[in-house]
Amino acid sequence: MTDPNMPPERVVVVDPPRQTTVNVQPERRGGGGAMAFIVGGLLVVVAVIAFFVWNGGGVTTPDTADTTVDVDVNLPSLPEAPKMPDLPNVEPPTLPAPGPAPSN
Repeated sequence: MTDPNMPPERVVVVDPPRQTTVNVQPERRGGGGAMAFIVGGLLVVVAVIAFFVWNGGGVTTPDTADTTVDVDVNLPSLPEAPKMPDLPNVEPPTLPAPGPAPSN
């Protein structure tokens, strides 16, 4: 038995002089897969946010133990650099005092 609420797939009307065939296409319903993917992604994001909110804002860490470490290292000493010789005591050259500018 057919569902009375669904249109038939093919209707044939027989008229004595001619025969008419009408093909009725079922309604296309699509796009539900993309919507399900978007809704599923949003649910995952909400679940991750809820996890961090109700978990105290982060993952708990174990109690820290005494981690005192001695990092003093005996560094090797560099050899002494040679001493620079003393500079000779030389008077700097003197320049003559500037005179008036020459006139043209």
